Amino acid sequence: MHRSFLFYAAAAAGLGVALGAFGAHGLKSTLTEAQMATYRTAVDYQMWHALGLGLVGLWAERHPGLKLLRWAGGLMLAGILLFSGSLYLLSLGGGRWLGLITPFGGTAFLAAWLALAIAALRRSGDT
Repeated sequence: MHRSFLFYAAAAAGLGVALGAFGAHGLKSTLTEAQMATYRTAVDYQMWHALGLGLVGLWAERHPGLKLLRWAGGLMLAGILLFSGSLYLLSLGGGRWLGLITPFGGTAFLAAWLALAIAALRRSGDT
């Protein structure tokens, strides 16, 4: 499990760097300021949650049986796909209906961090 999360974290971060550079250089003259702001939000959230996913992977390596970590990692990955993915498509002129998907990704992010917080509380009682 931890290797998968570490792989997805590295892939998401690398893709985030590539998409950020593409946005800054390739889309700067094409997108409106509002579209660029949406695109930047997608990159920012992807990068932060790629780091979060890496944290989950490292933590899961130390505590492989902790199911909350599996949930947290899966939810972070789902959040990246749904939240950032829908914002990328929306900023590039995708249908406005994509905005309906974005909150599901945000909810996945929140649930992932909640799962990590609960896992931390449960693990703090262990010695």
